Amino acid sequence: MPHNDARTPGPPPPIHAPDDGDVGSRADHSWPDDRRVIESDQDGAVWRVKPSDAPLIPGRPGGPLSGRRVAVKDLFAVAGQRIGAGNPYWLTSAPVEDTHAAAVAALLNAGADVAGIAQTDELAFSLAGANLHYGTPRNPAAPGRATGGSSSGPAAAVAAGAADIGLGTDTGGSIRVPSSYCGLYGLRPTHGAVDRTGLIPLAPSFDTVGMMTRTPADLLDAADVLLPPAGPGGTVRDYLIAPSLMDLATTETRHAVHHAVRALARRADGSVHLIDLPEEILEVWFGAFRTVQTAEAWREHAEFVGAHAGLLEPAIEARFRSGAAVTRAAEDDARAVLADARDRLHALLVPGAVLALPATSSPAPPVGADAAMIDAIRAATLRLTCLAGAGGLPALTIPTAQANGLPVGLCLVAGSDADRSLLSLLEVP
Repeated sequence: MPHNDARTPGPPPPIHAPDDGDVGSRADHSWPDDRRVIESDQDGAVWRVKPSDAPLIPGRPGGPLSGRRVAVKDLFAVAGQRIGAGNPYWLTSAPVEDTHAAAVAALLNAGADVAGIAQTDELAFSLAGANLHYGTPRNPAAPGRATGGSSSGPAAAVAAGAADIGLGTDTGGSIRVPSSYCGLYGLRPTHGAVDRTGLIPLAPSFDTVGMMTRTPADLLDAADVLLPPAGPGGTVRDYLIAPSLMDLATTETRHAVHHAVRALARRADGSVHLIDLPEEILEVWFGAFRTVQTAEAWREHAEFVGAHAGLLEPAIEARFRSGAAVTRAAEDDARAVLADARDRLHALLVPGAVLALPATSSPAPPVGADAAMIDAIRAATLRLTCLAGAGGLPALTIPTAQANGLPVGLCLVAGSDADRSLLSLLEVP
């Protein structure tokens, strides 16, 4: 159900899917009268509040983020606005919010302006960056390619220069994937490090507030506002590479990531080490992650999905409904597997060590790629991204040299609460 709204959605209004999946396509839908709606050709994100010279919500004057513009993923409460969660039926029954989400309030108090509310994949349960109802935000860093999701709109807005900071979420990779596809810096903080109050959940055991920027300086400044003031420190010296993870990526992506890791280690006076993470163990961890994620997602949204059967993107609806088949015993078993995964990852990622891996299995696929290609990319990418989710660990995405002319990202995963150690690896001009 929509945030802070106990009402059951009424009968859904008619809606038509976009014809071409581009940002110019729009659903045939009557929006609430208090909402100004456009699809912007300038910024590439689908904004539900028109960007203009005047921000939607101005920040506090004189703060450390004064002059920075924030694109807010359409999952966060913004006072005076409705949360849409990437779905017009959700938006129709959503109340006008009377307070900001905690992360939005923190950025505003630090002086950042909320430029507008940007698109998300439906209910945040996708990595593709497409939306059946609103189309696909263009990727300014890779024209004709997907932005990645589910933080698709903020990523497109930041990549296009329409915002400086993209405020998003990461449950199974929704900061890391669009950062990789759009050539951005991205941070998925330690789970729970950033207050999730005012956020529509997907799977609370993994939901994490994150951010994306074009520059290291913007990411550092935004993180300084949102993160707790301290945590385990230590200089990163050991860069761990698991061949089983590298093998999930395409050849050009592996080469770009290998080069980026070794260059970073040289600059930071560190060492690269190969480690053994057996493929069989990774597959067990991935299965447990998916079991818990889908079970939680169904508990959160079963009522809405059930009331709007056939009106969500089919693959997303199927993902939700798969959670209905998870028994309590199966979920308990999966949580025990995840507890073991966390213990092993925490033992591996001691202070000063990071796990280096591709942020995604490939560069962004073409917009309109066939379902088989999307499914293959999603399956390989999730096996990379689920590690940080399973462990509740911070993950930093850094753009690499391009792979065949397309952006890809290096992902660095650190131990719990070592967010600032990761951020210290950023090179600020």
